[in-house]
Amino acid sequence: MTTPKDIVRDGHDVVSFAYRGDALDTDGDPCYGDLVGLLLSHLDAGSRVLDLGCGCGIPVARDFVARHHHVTGVDISPVQIRRACTLVPSADFICSDMTSTVFPTAGFDAIISLYAIIHVPLEEQRGLFRLISTWLKPGGWLLCTVGHRMWTGTEENWLGVNGGTMSWSHADEDTYGEWLRDLDFQIVRKQFIPDGEGGHTAFLSRRGRRTE
Repeated sequence: MTTPKDIVRDGHDVVSFAYRGDALDTDGDPCYGDLVGLLLSHLDAGSRVLDLGCGCGIPVARDFVARHHHVTGVDISPVQIRRACTLVPSADFICSDMTSTVFPTAGFDAIISLYAIIHVPLEEQRGLFRLISTWLKPGGWLLCTVGHRMWTGTEENWLGVNGGTMSWSHADEDTYGEWLRDLDFQIVRKQFIPDGEGGHTAFLSRRGRRTE
């Protein structure tokens, strides 16, 4: 039986180059020049940054983070990870399902996950945010894009690529805000990111300093 995660893995294998070439191209997306830059402005040089759903390593790992920080990238797609290892040789990449990846507690100063959590089955996302909170150091930073409105569905021939089926699943922005606050995150900035007829919500948040 094909699962939503199978669809995401295989879909990104197929559309990898259609989704992102080797050159920097952010299409004016404020997540990259604006929000990633804001997060990085809070980090000391040499910080440890986790890129969840890193894709081929462009643009987050190569063009922003790896210049001054240690990057670990995780992606479920073998094709994306192979490209990332070539395009960003200074970073560490893991081909894995982010919901079952194991990292040390408080191992990262910041975590970035852009347009990736929305591909994780919704029933697993709250648990993923709990994991993220444990992977971050107290006072660490999280930048993520999530759903603006609740929706689950698939699209065949995504990006015009034959056989490139993709799956999405997400709650609405209020739900994600609740989850973050429940995990002792302070939401520093929330921003709507337009995408066609819809869009996503970006949260820049800082983990509290309490211990569980």
